[in-house]
Amino acid sequence: MSAESPEASDAVSHLRRAFKYWRWQRPFWAGLFTILAGLPIGYLPYANVTLGQLTVRMSTTTGSGSLIIGVLLIVLGLTMWFQPIVRVFAGVATILLGLVSIPVANFGGFLVGFLFALFGGGMSVAWAPGEAPTEQPAKDAEPAPKDGADGVDDADAGDGAGGGEPEPAAAGAAPDQESRDGRHRAG
Repeated sequence: MSAESPEASDAVSHLRRAFKYWRWQRPFWAGLFTILAGLPIGYLPYANVTLGQLTVRMSTTTGSGSLIIGVLLIVLGLTMWFQPIVRVFAGVATILLGLVSIPVANFGGFLVGFLFALFGGGMSVAWAPGEAPTEQPAKDAEPAPKDGADGVDDADAGDGAGGGEPEPAAAGAAPDQESRDGRHRAG
């Protein structure tokens, strides 16, 4: 007998699939990096580090500025998650706030927050929503009968190319619809 009930495993697998689907529909990692950027930028100016009896304060005269930058970065990260339509604006704002955090917030949270902000903003600007794959005929399927009685299209009979399939525009290009009409999508 199993200690785990089938209903519990079905619920967990359903939640994992739902989270995976939710994550794929938005710039998840960009938002996560942006939230992680806001934490050291907003926290470090208010932190006290104690080494034995020596207390080191990292506060600066612009502590409120670094707190504002940290909170804005966290809000931008959440915006990337819950409003993915504004991902480009949020990405550019994240990069700019990361750059402003260098002089304002202890070198951008000792460069950790600054680097997370640059990665998160760049990933948000570069992210594009995926498209549902279109059905394509299988490669092994027999082609439909051609115009001629012998199974060869009369227009293709004289060119010697055989097969009748157009060649891709460039070497190494995929023979899908996007590469035929000149559009390309990174992703």
